[in-house]
Amino acid sequence: MKNYFPLLLTAILLPLSSALANVGLPAIFSNHMVLQQNTEVVIWGWAKALEEVSVSGSWNQDTVKTVANANAQWQVSLKTPPAGGPYTLTIKGYNTIVLEDVLIGEVWFVSGQSNMEWSTRAGIDNAEQAIREADYPAIRFFNVEHRTADVPQIDLGGHWAASSPETMIDFSAIAYFFGRELHQELDVPIGLINSSWGGTPAEVWVKPAIISENSELAAAATKIAEAPWCPHLPGKAYHAIVAPIIPFKIAGVLWYQGETNTAAPQAYEKLLPALIASWRSEWGYDFPFYFAQIAPFQYGRPMEGVLLRDAQRKSLAVPKTGMVVLSDIGNTENIHPTNKLDVGKRFANIALNRTYGREHFPVSGPLYREMKVENNKIRLYFDYAENGLKIKGKKLTQFEIAGEDRQFVPATARIKGNTIVVSAPKVKNPVAVRFAWSNTAEPNLFNTEDLPASSFRTDDWPIELE
Repeated sequence: MKNYFPLLLTAILLPLSSALANVGLPAIFSNHMVLQQNTEVVIWGWAKALEEVSVSGSWNQDTVKTVANANAQWQVSLKTPPAGGPYTLTIKGYNTIVLEDVLIGEVWFVSGQSNMEWSTRAGIDNAEQAIREADYPAIRFFNVEHRTADVPQIDLGGHWAASSPETMIDFSAIAYFFGRELHQELDVPIGLINSSWGGTPAEVWVKPAIISENSELAAAATKIAEAPWCPHLPGKAYHAIVAPIIPFKIAGVLWYQGETNTAAPQAYEKLLPALIASWRSEWGYDFPFYFAQIAPFQYGRPMEGVLLRDAQRKSLAVPKTGMVVLSDIGNTENIHPTNKLDVGKRFANIALNRTYGREHFPVSGPLYREMKVENNKIRLYFDYAENGLKIKGKKLTQFEIAGEDRQFVPATARIKGNTIVVSAPKVKNPVAVRFAWSNTAEPNLFNTEDLPASSFRTDDWPIELE
């Protein structure tokens, strides 16, 4: 009998302590995570209603306290130092959680469909070398598990892991190469949160109201066909695998998506800016948003691919955006080009220049700005051509010109300084030019920084897809 009472006491206290152990965290907060440097980050979780919760980081002596509300939720803001670590993050209530190996650095959220999701294991150029060299302990991955929901969720599946040959192989290849470039140039820890899903249209990544309250977007959404490998209804991915991450502090977003939206390409000119505005509103600040223009490919209907690319180009009117052009590193017979290294590097160049002030990194290839009619010729002016334009090959290709009859014919194009002069013998009074205006166009116009020009058109004439 003398051993009975300690056992009885233990039996009573264990359920009591378990009942009191209520402080919990969403999956985005875990060992090995990266927090954004030099800012105030939001930490949140659950506890018993009215339970006092304190949060502290080992980088300073500050402790922030709060009380869980009636819904058993709590949230605090915590100041972060310049990049460094590893640190610990301690959350105390009735129980204590200590997160280990926490780094402070730059955090980027990456999203989109299959080309962003595409991993090294799925097949990329020089995969064996990339895997072998992937040992970067200060680059951390959070791979969001696929889920859908009809209403915004408060948690998701996934965990943080340091970059290694074993973890890099199944992470977004583009995101990894992007993060590696940033880490090597900035010499700070990099956190990469990958929430992407192959085949998804942009509609699934925004609140349903964004679509339903706009008649054009609502009509376009009905043209997205169901697929057995991904959701297609508005909000399904946003609710489950974006909303639970908000308001985790991020430096910016990378977006590679659009192939599925060739079903209604012209609506993308409104859809992408709406997505950007919605995400920025939800996070509460205007973070940089950099996106990839879809690569040349043999899409079903003539012009559906190039119309989507042009809608992406026009989305650059949204402040604090940038676009990676891929016309020279695509594959017209493979919707998943295997050169992911250069995509990641081009994303990194934009971020290093625009976000981090490294102005020697090139931002973009030539982007059409304006045109002027000069007798029977049209002169084209470009942004990102200050240092000159160049041809890869013997002569410029993929230019077309039209008169008032709106009939485009192949044109002769010549570089004149940092402009291009376009003409055709059949068009005496030209009014419009189109460049690389087909789904599979692989033009040879570049700037001196070796970045390709985006496709464009100077007209706004209606185009009916067959």
